[in-house]
Amino acid sequence: MRIALLTPGTGHFHCGSCLRDGALATALRALGHDVRVVPLYLPLWLEDDSPDAVEPVRMGGINVFLQHKLPPLRRLPGFVADALDSPALLRWAARRGNMTDPAGLGAVTLAVLEGERGALATEIDKLARRAFPAGEEPDVVILSNAMLLGTARSLRERLDRPLVCTLQGEAPFLDGLPEPYRERAWACVRERAADADACIAVSADYGALMAERLALPAGKVTVVHNGVAAEDLLALTGAWNGDTPPLPRIGYLARMCPDKGLDTLVEAFVLLCEKGRVGEARLAVAGTLLAGDRAFVDGLRARLDRAGLTDRVAFHPGVTREEKVRLFDSLAVLSVPATYGESFGLYVLEALAAGVPVVQPRHAAFPELVEATGGGVLCEPDDPVALADALEALLLDPARARALAESGRDAVRERFGAEHMARGVADVCTMLARRPDTP
Repeated sequence: MRIALLTPGTGHFHCGSCLRDGALATALRALGHDVRVVPLYLPLWLEDDSPDAVEPVRMGGINVFLQHKLPPLRRLPGFVADALDSPALLRWAARRGNMTDPAGLGAVTLAVLEGERGALATEIDKLARRAFPAGEEPDVVILSNAMLLGTARSLRERLDRPLVCTLQGEAPFLDGLPEPYRERAWACVRERAADADACIAVSADYGALMAERLALPAGKVTVVHNGVAAEDLLALTGAWNGDTPPLPRIGYLARMCPDKGLDTLVEAFVLLCEKGRVGEARLAVAGTLLAGDRAFVDGLRARLDRAGLTDRVAFHPGVTREEKVRLFDSLAVLSVPATYGESFGLYVLEALAAGVPVVQPRHAAFPELVEATGGGVLCEPDDPVALADALEALLLDPARARALAESGRDAVRERFGAEHMARGVADVCTMLARRPDTP
């Protein structure tokens, strides 16, 4: 089956959705499918340099921004518009601008969702024409998230093929838009959801949330849990498999920002150290550090300095895959106490694959993941005291930690690998491609 996966890139940093989409494409290819990954807005930033994942960027971020802000530029000569889609230029622009903060993206988000009737109709039409020339039509198109639904009508008119929309991470972004864009954007997504033949939610919790907020009919949403390519992590010994308990090193792997709850974790770590029952606890903070988050991280460093804990905390921004594996190999437990409605959390699966149990807040998709894997414990959200208590209890109970680690690792190996995710997605695509009532 020929599948086209349209996914937004970040240009210069890793994000969970990009990594999930990259792993999905690789796993689908391993199953024998012909998969094209079409990056939108910015180049993809994946953990491998696989050349078959690289295609020209469509609807490049600079062109989208200029054509939205300056209508006369919608008639730029083709060679000029193509030059503005240069990957090097887009990466340069991505590093110097904040293209992920919903507070400043209300108008352009709405313009994309308005599709062929909005300010970006030229770019969307160009996407449909140039990404899929005659003879290269896919059997199924997959949109990485619902914020791309503004492209659906043009794609369907051009291709006459079924279209699948993944549901992952839209709600927090859309809720973060300023008014009047927030309400208008949600209304537009609800309208455009009818243009998708099926939706795939990455967790049951998030699927139920989006089905309600988008008023999706029963049966339109299929849950396919995310999976990870984790052979290198599964090959690790696992900190709790030795004869002695590991060093009490707590890990964090996500963007270093308030939404991911890093300040909650830092405060919990301070409390844990003040109680002193765990011994020489350590904290390793890794992940993306954007320019807009530096002041926040500087504040956390100052808090740790006041507590006399600077030498017990290490920050590792922008880790490579190899550095990530080494990080997991050093951890006793991982916690990313996200404050918002996380649709999944790949870092949970990665930690469990490495034999590292997790402590997560009791909300969003985390209860579902912890129950399905048996690899962690839950605590009250946004509560440093509750988080400190849960971390302490786990670190002081090696038998329980070892059991959780073993259960989590087995679950990733048996049910949460990238191949399992790919088979679930392929089943939905195959069903649509064979249905007589789809294009």
